[in-house]
Amino acid sequence: MKLARFCTTDGGDVRLGRVDGEAVTDLTAAGFGASLRALLPELPDRLDELAAAHGPVHRLSEVLLEAPVDDPQKFLGIGMNYREHAEEARQAGIPVPTSQLWFNKQVSCIVGPHADVVKPDLSDELDYEVELGVVIGRRCKHVSVADAPSVIAGYLVVNDVSVRDWLQKRSPTFTLGKSFDTHGPIGPWLTTADEVPDPHALRMTLSVNGEVRQDWPTDDMIHDVHQQIAYLSQVFTLMPGDVLATGTPSGIGAPTRNFLKVGDLVRAEIRGLGALENRIVAER
Repeated sequence: MKLARFCTTDGGDVRLGRVDGEAVTDLTAAGFGASLRALLPELPDRLDELAAAHGPVHRLSEVLLEAPVDDPQKFLGIGMNYREHAEEARQAGIPVPTSQLWFNKQVSCIVGPHADVVKPDLSDELDYEVELGVVIGRRCKHVSVADAPSVIAGYLVVNDVSVRDWLQKRSPTFTLGKSFDTHGPIGPWLTTADEVPDPHALRMTLSVNGEVRQDWPTDDMIHDVHQQIAYLSQVFTLMPGDVLATGTPSGIGAPTRNFLKVGDLVRAEIRGLGALENRIVAER
């Protein structure tokens, strides 16, 4: 099932919806509230109810999709988690970690799947990273690798937008360079875990103005999704709605200095999960 947050193009409140092909059924009108994060702990037991729900139906082209989860407690990303990307980073002079390397993206950077992404005036090193996003479905701690699938609510597409000079040069941690406003597009909806039998058998692509820059399978992860959840949950409690960005493949702009420019249209897609399309705009 594909669950989205949306509003109609003539304005109004954000609603919860079920996406079926080119149609969106209003689940808020059917009594499910407007918060996807609030629904997540009950999601496994309510899938049949959600699938059968009736409400006003809108054409997908006639609504504005919002971030599926706009208020997670945590938005975390893992660095250099694809083999080719790690080699790409090493050649660029970036040390390759020997264990999982996690960083925080401030939740205030989250925007929807078609929102503008702002290029800050203070940098000309704006980069892109298509990533598989994992959304946690229930409160959990000390999760084993074997049990990790049971805590996943679903998956979405992430573009882990990065300001490279702040990321690698101006901050001793990744947080600032990963957290500029609008630098966390996610969506276009949450695809529930029951529809993704193997998150390590997906294809990710990213294009800029139609030119493919990244095209890679998720089976090239160094630390797979379940290992990531087990590792993180040793440290802190994972909460419903927490978003984990699981790493990007090779093809980022940094090694060739082929950075994003104002006016560029960035499309990040994962086969079966949908696509983000974000325009790069100047800071106002």
